[in-house]
Amino acid sequence: MPGISKNAAIAFAATVSLALLSTACTGQSGSEAADDASKETTINFWHAWSAPAEVKAVKALVAGFEKAHPNIHVNVVGNMTDDKINQALRAGGDKAPDVISSFTTNNVGKFCTSGALVDLNPFFEKSDIDPEKTFPKAMNEYTQFDGNRCAVPLLGDAYGLYYNKTAFEKAGIKSPPKTWSQFEADAKKLTITKGDSYSQLGFMPNYHGWETTTEHYLGQFSPTYFDGDGKSNIAKDPAFASAFKLQKKLVDELGGYKKLETYRSGLGDEWGPKHPFHTGQVAMQLDGEWRLGMAVDAKPDFEIGVAPLPVPDDQADQYGKGYITGTIAGIAATSKKQNAAWELVKYITTDTDAVVGFSNAIHNVPSTLAALKSPKLKYDPRFKTFLEIAANPDSTTAPASVNGGVYLTTIQQFGYDYESGKATDLKAGLKDTAKQIDTDIAQAK
Repeated sequence: MPGISKNAAIAFAATVSLALLSTACTGQSGSEAADDASKETTINFWHAWSAPAEVKAVKALVAGFEKAHPNIHVNVVGNMTDDKINQALRAGGDKAPDVISSFTTNNVGKFCTSGALVDLNPFFEKSDIDPEKTFPKAMNEYTQFDGNRCAVPLLGDAYGLYYNKTAFEKAGIKSPPKTWSQFEADAKKLTITKGDSYSQLGFMPNYHGWETTTEHYLGQFSPTYFDGDGKSNIAKDPAFASAFKLQKKLVDELGGYKKLETYRSGLGDEWGPKHPFHTGQVAMQLDGEWRLGMAVDAKPDFEIGVAPLPVPDDQADQYGKGYITGTIAGIAATSKKQNAAWELVKYITTDTDAVVGFSNAIHNVPSTLAALKSPKLKYDPRFKTFLEIAANPDSTTAPASVNGGVYLTTIQQFGYDYESGKATDLKAGLKDTAKQIDTDIAQAK
């Protein structure tokens, strides 16, 4: 489903807009939680979904809540960007949201440190719910910062590998690659050149490709982005250098940066039916769970295979993990109805049937461990791969930061320079990138 993922693809731009959050928007955890949630009340819920089917699914989710809590009425406002949400969180007032949902997990650090959203730990404790036993490990991690759990997962995205089974058979490849060395060999076998271009490319490795961002590659290497002092770790943890070297090797071996970029410029749009995986122009694709439905709808002339992404050869025992992100929900610090708001948040994020129903409706990965195992889930058998990736304790995510996803943008920019040959000294480049990240975080603090 492109709802979450499409917005995740532009999350870097959204992080800049979160500069709107300032000390003007403050709120102590639970400071306004004095309302009686058993009394008749109306709360405002702002969300970012906009497609008709998604909006319908949100309405059904809220209807289930109102049936369970007939005294709490919910005014639902959709298609709300982070810009609009942030402005409303600062302003407050009767029309401002009590509950919000955002596609931008990269901004959790800012939401927490600015005080825009309340710390939900007291609410979880009061409700006797243990988040660590309720949510998958990666989702549990990306909804908190420095001990402040200002957000909660509301469905998620898991990244895996799509592959053209017909192309695999023609190339004599019997199963999807499990390690990066196997992937590298398969990508070369699957690449068929045509003059100065390709009739089929095994894989589009460039960072400007579809979902092949630095953070998605890095997820398979299980890096530690920050050390114990909160300093950037990218020049110290060998996982970063390994990931950059792997991607650069793929770029060079599959034709070189310029040739690949020329080919990429003529490929179809990521969100349209002419996506290069749909058309067979690329044989393997790093992508999220939403791609399966889109690829099936495109009616390709080959069988679609789905598997976890490969892992480094020295982490072969962790095959099955992947990168995780998703939608988050939270309670506005300016809300005067935080107890009622919590009842909504608790229902839409922890009620197993509610989470399963929402997942079935918009085809995203459920965000609780119980929902991931529910027999009520309805999905294409291949979708099970993403359920397993989401539940895998080795799966990873990008950690929250005080300045949102700025550090990820900085890493991505170095990736562009390194893959294109503009930067040639990987060690020095990683050190410079780390310094820039530390400077940006210091300024944000």
